Amino acid sequence: MKFEFKRVSGGVCAAKGFSANGLNCGINPDKNKNDLCLVYSDILCSTAAVYTQNKVKGAPIIVTKRNLEKSGGKSQAIIANSKNANTANADGEQKAERMCELAAQELGIAPELVIVASTGVIGEVLPIEPVEKAVKELKNGLSYDGNERAVNAIMTTDTVPKEAAVQFSIDGKTCTIGGMAKGSGMIHPNMATTLNFITTDTAIESELMQKALSEVVKVTYNCLTETI
Repeated sequence: MKFEFKRVSGGVCAAKGFSANGLNCGINPDKNKNDLCLVYSDILCSTAAVYTQNKVKGAPIIVTKRNLEKSGGKSQAIIANSKNANTANADGEQKAERMCELAAQELGIAPELVIVASTGVIGEVLPIEPVEKAVKELKNGLSYDGNERAVNAIMTTDTVPKEAAVQFSIDGKTCTIGGMAKGSGMIHPNMATTLNFITTDTAIESELMQKALSEVVKVTYNCLTETI
């Protein structure tokens, strides 16, 4: 089957039913830079994930993997922060789980339906108080055109926001795939410290999505490298 793709705007909000928001909660002292984002789907989503192959993995990866196992490959929201990677911390998993709980409480969903991610400095304790204070405002600001605020919140050393979206047709029905990413350093090998979130309104089961994602990263994300 041959597909014709058309580029569209909207990033993670391009697909129907996805809203997003981003703001500065105080993890980053630069008030002009967002450091916390939320992406939400109006309905429960089939979900697939691949992770860094580094031996050292951040607490959010461990919690996200556990949540997806518990939910049977389903999710409905993403909460992510920048400036602090919540990695190599004794209380890392506790903080990552707390972020899921905070988002879930505001959205009225189960904590295991939340994907959590953090990026930034490794080895510094993640302060959870700024997230606790900001999560209500974060949720209340969700909008179907909030993608730019969200992508700004995951940028670290990136000099430009990275987002894209395309549309294509299957049996006469329009489908959309959109996404956002961060990473301009420490991206090799096999995704290393990159974050990538992809949304779609295409009807697909988790198992098939996982198979497709696992195959395509071999020739996409896992081929990324950097020249120093």
